[in-house]
Amino acid sequence: MSDEAKRMAAGAAVELVLDGMRLGIGTGSTAEHFIHLLAQRVKAGLSVTGIATSERSAELCSRLGIPLTNLDETPSLDLAVDGADEFDGALNLIKGGGGALLREKIVAAAAKRFVVIADASKQVAVLGAFPLPVEIIPMARQPLSQRLAKLGAVVALRQTADGKPFRSDENHWILDCAFGPAITDPPRLAHTLSGMPGVVEHGLFCGMTERVLLGSDDQVTVINS
Repeated sequence: MSDEAKRMAAGAAVELVLDGMRLGIGTGSTAEHFIHLLAQRVKAGLSVTGIATSERSAELCSRLGIPLTNLDETPSLDLAVDGADEFDGALNLIKGGGGALLREKIVAAAAKRFVVIADASKQVAVLGAFPLPVEIIPMARQPLSQRLAKLGAVVALRQTADGKPFRSDENHWILDCAFGPAITDPPRLAHTLSGMPGVVEHGLFCGMTERVLLGSDDQVTVINS
């Protein structure tokens, strides 16, 4: 989808931001549009405090003049805005393509409202065509890979361009698990994954999203939970 569709969705999300809000600020290409548009409003006088979900987003916010804090200082947020790699009709999500799923889920869970910004390429009938990221403790790689394969996933360790294991901002590894599309019961799979020793977090976000702002080149469609 076009960059303009992402910008349209981000622009609609920025309109939800009110003066004095404590914001969760997401990671990824669509979230970066949100950051740039939010920075314009901050420059024009909007007062907000942000919590970024990745080092990359934090750096961009700081460079553009968006004030940042942390969850120690601000444990409860008014609104979190982030992108998604896939979402289904029940607004279950797959997130983590950028490697920030752990911080993204922590921030979304700390917010009273969690709004997703996306383009039509992220809307699916059944989750799973996008490989599900599972963030793990490195020593658990092989046992977890075997258990995930028994669940029907084709499992790959995420690597950097030079062939080394990708490390998240919290210094964990990520297994990318291709299920299908065949994740017909995301909450059940989420529960199963959360119970596996060595799994730090997974990229299934179930029952968290208030709405999706779905951008196209000329409009934004609101999909409510």
